Amino acid sequence: MKVLFIGGTGIISSACTHLAAQRGTDLTILHRGRRTLSPPDGVRVVTADIASAAAHDAIRHSEFDAVVQWVAFTAADVERDIALFRDRTRQFVFIGSASAYEKPPQHYRITESTPLANPYWEYARNKIACEQRLMQAHRDTGFPVTIVRPSLTYGDTNVPLAINSWRRSYTVVDRMRRGKEVMVPGDGTSLWVVTHNTDFAKGLVGLLGMKEAIGHAFHITTDEVRTWDQYYRATAEAAGVEARLIHIASDFISACLPQMTGTLIGDKSGSVVFDNGKIKRFVPTYSATTTYAEGIRRTLAWFDADPARQQIDLAADAAWDKLIGVYKEGLQRGIRALQATTY
Repeated sequence: MKVLFIGGTGIISSACTHLAAQRGTDLTILHRGRRTLSPPDGVRVVTADIASAAAHDAIRHSEFDAVVQWVAFTAADVERDIALFRDRTRQFVFIGSASAYEKPPQHYRITESTPLANPYWEYARNKIACEQRLMQAHRDTGFPVTIVRPSLTYGDTNVPLAINSWRRSYTVVDRMRRGKEVMVPGDGTSLWVVTHNTDFAKGLVGLLGMKEAIGHAFHITTDEVRTWDQYYRATAEAAGVEARLIHIASDFISACLPQMTGTLIGDKSGSVVFDNGKIKRFVPTYSATTTYAEGIRRTLAWFDADPARQQIDLAADAAWDKLIGVYKEGLQRGIRALQATTY
C-alpha cells in the first residue's frame, strides 16, 4: 500500500509512521523540515511545505492509496488539498480534533454522532470548518475523505496534564519535584481519557486503504478513564514524589490566564468519555493496551535519561505561581468576610 503523510514528525504522527513502516507500508513523509527526522528504514522523506510549488512538483506524478493530512488547520488548507489530491488518492484522511465536539457536552459519553460545536476555542472551530468543507466535497464530487479525531494523546516525549506547557511539558514535573503546588482544574474529579500515541497508531494505520471508511468520522482513544486527580498523582508517582494539588475552578483560571480558555473551557474542564465502538467495528484488532501508569513511567524515564531534555517554561511557571497566590489571597479574604458576617 502506497501512503503519503503530510506532516509525520509530531507526537501522534511519529508513532503512526513507525507502525506503518513496521507493517510494510510504502510510506512517504512530506514535511517542512522544522524538526529533525530519523525515519524508519524504507520511509521516503520529502522536505517541503505542502503549500509550496516544490511540494506540488514532488508529488505531481504520484498516486497514493491513502494520504494522511496531519497539518491542515483551516478551511483554506483543505480547499488546497481537495484540488491537489482529488485525482491522486483513493483515500484522504483528515486529522481533526475531538475538541470539535460540543462544549459543554450534553452528555459525558461521546460518540461520532455527538454534535460539533465549540464556542470557546478557535482551533476547534477551524477544525470543524475543515470537516464541513471536506464532507461537502465528498457529497458533491465523491472526494474520498475519512475523518479522524484524536483527543489528548501523548508519547515518550511529553507529559499530558490538563494544565501544563505543551512545548516544555517537563515544567509541571519540575514543580512536583521541587515540592511546589500544581493546579488541577475544578475539583479534580472530572473524568478524562489520555491516550498513548502507540495505541492511537493502531487505529489510524488500521483505517488506511479501507474503502469502507470513506465518508466516515472516527475518534481513536483509550478506554481507560481516570479523574484529573488520578492522572496528576500517577504522574507524581512516576516522578518519585507526592503531588501537592490545588483545585481551582476552570473559569477562574481562564479569566486570569485567557490564553487557557480554549484548552480548559473548550476542552478539558468537563467530564468526557469516548465510545470507541465505531473504530473497533471498522478495525476489529484495535485495542489500547498502554495504561497511563505504564506510559507516564516511560515518559519520565525519557526525560530523566538526559537532563538537557528537562526544559522549563519559566513564563508559565511564574504565571502559575502568581495565579495560585491570587487565588489563595482571595480565598482567605472571602473566608474572613463571611466569618465576620452575622446571619
